[in-house]
Amino acid sequence: QVQLVESGGGLVQAGGSLRLSCAPSGSIFRVNDMAWYRQAPGEQRELVASITSSGSTNYRDSVKGRFTISRDNAKNTVWLQMNSLKPEDTGVYYCNAGIWVRASLSYTEYWGQGTQVTVSS
Repeated sequence: QVQLVESGGGLVQAGGSLRLSCAPSGSIFRVNDMAWYRQAPGEQRELVASITSSGSTNYRDSVKGRFTISRDNAKNTVWLQMNSLKPEDTGVYYCNAGIWVRASLSYTEYWGQGTQVTVSS
């Protein structure tokens, strides 16, 4: 079964930086679009940033100029560089990816396990 393994979360003071990583594992043929979502306690999950297989990016307004999403297609890995962090950025960050499984060429969207990001004031 394909899994998305996330890392890089932690506790940081406001104004600090974190870099999240998401590395798919399993019998992957191709990874299509990838994205980062986040969910604060008691809130709905929201899209933070996305990146297509060709490198086109999209960010929610609240993180523009502070966050950068990038990917390495050779490694099927996506990162989220988060700078100038604010307390409102606090939440569990989830990686999302559309993946064709090699054996069957079936397409499924997968979610990472989530990594906690806490920004203190």
